[in-house]
Amino acid sequence: MTAKTALAVRPSLVEECERGLDAPVCLTWELTYGCNLSCAHCLSSSGRRDPDELSTGQCAALIDEFARMKVFYVNIGGGEPTIRPDFWELVEHATARRVGVKFSTNGSRITPTAARRLAAGDYVDVQVSLDGATEDVNDAVRGAGSYEVALRALERLADAGFREAKLSVVMTRQNIGQLDDLAGMADRYGAVLRLTRLRPSGRATAVWDELRPTAEQQRALHGWLLDHGERVLTGDSFFHLGAYGEQLPGLNLCGAGRTVCLIDPVGDVYACPFAIHQSFRAGNVLAEGGFAGVWRDSALFADLRRPQPRGACSGCPAFDACRGGCMAAKFFTGLPLDGPDPECVRGHGEAALAGVDAASVPRPSPDHSRRSGPRRGPVPVSPPGPVPLPAPGPAPFPAPGPVPVTIGRHRPPDRACAEHPLAGPAARQGC
Repeated sequence: MTAKTALAVRPSLVEECERGLDAPVCLTWELTYGCNLSCAHCLSSSGRRDPDELSTGQCAALIDEFARMKVFYVNIGGGEPTIRPDFWELVEHATARRVGVKFSTNGSRITPTAARRLAAGDYVDVQVSLDGATEDVNDAVRGAGSYEVALRALERLADAGFREAKLSVVMTRQNIGQLDDLAGMADRYGAVLRLTRLRPSGRATAVWDELRPTAEQQRALHGWLLDHGERVLTGDSFFHLGAYGEQLPGLNLCGAGRTVCLIDPVGDVYACPFAIHQSFRAGNVLAEGGFAGVWRDSALFADLRRPQPRGACSGCPAFDACRGGCMAAKFFTGLPLDGPDPECVRGHGEAALAGVDAASVPRPSPDHSRRSGPRRGPVPVSPPGPVPLPAPGPAPFPAPGPVPVTIGRHRPPDRACAEHPLAGPAARQGC
């Protein structure tokens, strides 16, 4: 399909997506909140595993349901999903049923052997997270040592012949001037650059004002994406920039509960990966009817699929381009959902933020962090050791050993699972 043809069909396609699809195009599934890093902008405040996360059997049954619904692909995240002992088993289960898997990783468990297995398989894509073209910029957000670990993972994937791994970058005030360098880095490893917007959700609520791009940087980003759009993936992260007058490639709409949703480690379903809050919880996959029942029958999703009021943006000529912006960004900054995006490029968001009472801003929930207090200098932390894959049958992928990294300042744990994301059930009681 040519670009002109795509533009010609866009209005009807957008209308169909706004009404909701029979199955999500992209379903984000956070397998675990356990993580060996403590990124300052983590949307799910990951760190410790939840003792009630779905079992291997429940996860496999959920994958079977995705296959029946013909879900296009599942974006697996966390936490760091590869620290779950059954991660590779679940990947194999999904691909055997032709459910595409895209998983996000900090790269700490991408060994040469794992890279070769990934390169030899089908229906699997890998996103390696890296938030700076230089070590100082990246590690200030993701933790000391994480830059080196991510580059090593990209190199191993490239050496194994894995084609077009994704170099996944959250755009911040500190790295937005490195776009050309990040694109060059992706080219060097035979990868594809993937840019996402920083939302004020999870731990990012505490650092959003510090990390979010300035108005001048947003305009520069818009221009850069217009020039490089065919070589860069954005997943509709920046549809709010369409208010500048020229839309970026994509549907340019909020897909919450319409084309996307999130399943968390315990099976709760949320309308949006960036809106993990009780206000956007639609149900649980373990309830009668399963995930399909939640997707079809949730009252929340039904409401999101109705025509949305334009509210404060009703008189803005750019509304059809930006659609009012990001629901999660508005919610977690205390703005009404029918109000302007907090980063509205016409300045309406800044004016609205000035009138927000800080005490009324919703708090993200829940918090699985392994630390408390503001982020400070790095403190050495030992990630979990090698974890045997579950029996029976041979493991499709190996369980790599640990890679030393450091994370931000944290409170000493008072329970085993607070420090060791793979602590056994007995140790996790009460966590």
